[in-house]
Amino acid sequence: MKTKVDFPSINQKEPDGRRADGGSYRVLVVDDSMFVTKQIGQILTSEGFEVVATAADGEQGVEKYKELFPNVDLVTMDITMPKMDGVTALEKIMEFDKNARVVMISALGKQDLVKQSLLLGAKNYIVKPLDRAKVLERVVSSLQ
Repeated sequence: MKTKVDFPSINQKEPDGRRADGGSYRVLVVDDSMFVTKQIGQILTSEGFEVVATAADGEQGVEKYKELFPNVDLVTMDITMPKMDGVTALEKIMEFDKNARVVMISALGKQDLVKQSLLLGAKNYIVKPLDRAKVLERVVSSLQ
């Protein structure tokens, strides 16, 4: 019977979540939905990213970003959340670190908020429901 050793070139692609030095990109996931947080976490960790923290609202997200800074490579930020929405949290993170990389996550029909986020400095956006390929494509392009 043949084993993986017999086919060394199959699936030899490097995981998207690895930096050139071999370390993992570190991601902060900010979303009030535990389901979405878990889904993003699974998509990213399956490609070698490290989810360093999660936050359930914009206020927590800003606090966690400041706590972890500069050890966060990327933030995924839901737009609609309690206490502090994602657009306001994005503004506060950008004020704190103008080089922050934030990818907004929005439901359909929130194009005006997505545009506002991009003008404020968000690197990209993802529309729910989440599609694994789109999440990875947008996250990876935001890191380059």
